[in-house]
Amino acid sequence: MAAPARVDNPQSVLFACAHNSVRSPMAASLLQHMFPRTLYVRSAGVRTGELDPFAVAVMAELGQDISKHRPMTFEEVEDWEGLNFDLIITLSPEAHHKALELTRTIAADVEYWPTPDATSIEGSREQRMQAYRDVCDGLLSRIRKRFARGGARPKE
Repeated sequence: MAAPARVDNPQSVLFACAHNSVRSPMAASLLQHMFPRTLYVRSAGVRTGELDPFAVAVMAELGQDISKHRPMTFEEVEDWEGLNFDLIITLSPEAHHKALELTRTIAADVEYWPTPDATSIEGSREQRMQAYRDVCDGLLSRIRKRFARGGARPKE
């Protein structure tokens, strides 16, 4: 049986992780950059964190500026603009549980993309940067695969 069109070709996407400081803002920036006019994209966390400077640096390597991102919780997004998303993509177990809890009362589909937490990597600056690049590359690959099957065409 085919998935509903809303799942295959969402108009609004919320990425979510634990603190909205690394994974979800990176993913939101990557997707928004690919579909600047056709998708509404935001990010949230279970708890508020502080934007991670390594995430900012890795995204800058791709020409994407996330330095002005302000981490927000699900509740803050809901208060600010509502949780009117077709699709919530969760990147951490904690965010996945929160999204499933929320979808008891909102009509959104939830997908879980287990994504490593680059903040747990220790070592030199270059080793840490590589961990963040690996997370970014994994997100970019998943985004390309997931959204290429919908009707939207990515920006070249």
